[in-house]
Amino acid sequence: MGLFDVFKDKDDDNDGSGATEEINFESFKNQDNTSGVNTEPEPEQETSSYSQPTEETTYSSPQTASQIGIEALMDKRVKLEEAMDYVGLMIKNLKDKRTKLVKNIEDESVDIRNLKEKLTKINQFIQEENEGLQQLTAKRSQVEKDADEVGNIVYSLRDKISEIDKVVADEASRIKSFKDTKSGSS
Repeated sequence: MGLFDVFKDKDDDNDGSGATEEINFESFKNQDNTSGVNTEPEPEQETSSYSQPTEETTYSSPQTASQIGIEALMDKRVKLEEAMDYVGLMIKNLKDKRTKLVKNIEDESVDIRNLKEKLTKINQFIQEENEGLQQLTAKRSQVEKDADEVGNIVYSLRDKISEIDKVVADEASRIKSFKDTKSGSS
């Protein structure tokens, strides 16, 4: 039985008896309670006979029954609006969480890019230092080579000076012996 079938049954079975309308109202109340919509129960009035409805039992008239149905629909609409608001709030919360995640990921990405740039600079520094060390090693090797050459030149010159010294000493001894021979002959 659908939501609007309650009204359909009243129109089809309209024989003027209040009991039929009261049963339909009760089935509508039961349908609302089983569909998860909480409606406040109307106080039931006991009547001694159906022929003498009192002013408090106005729910048995067709106009009041349709108003109660509209109220139930309005209650359902309100509950649906509340559910939509809740879903909207959930969507907003999800968007906020997603935005935070995107921001966190972007922050991490920036941090990682910064670290990568720093590591690249460190790597460049290390390469430059290695190249500098290689240049220093080459210069040291060249200086050692030059020092060896200077040492060889010094030794060579020392040997030459020693030879010259020998020649000078030999000549000095010859001159001395010549003087001695000349002074001894005179």
